[in-house]
Amino acid sequence: METVVTRHGQTVIPAQIRKRYGIREGDKLVWIDDGETIRVVPVPANPLKALRGSGKGENLLQTLLKERQKERLREQ
Repeated sequence: METVVTRHGQTVIPAQIRKRYGIREGDKLVWIDDGETIRVVPVPANPLKALRGSGKGENLLQTLLKERQKERLREQ
């Protein structure tokens, strides 16, 4: 997809992308410039709600306990 930048520095987010990521009027976007590329990332209105359930099935408690055990062994 390709868009044009106006003389005011504005551009349009293609409808297909807006629909896929649920971007609506008033939503915020973060522009990330790593020096080689630019990424545009939508920011959820409620970031905590957006993350809810994202770690399901990852055995996070067991992973945390294993990491703490490794840290204890290194400190000895």
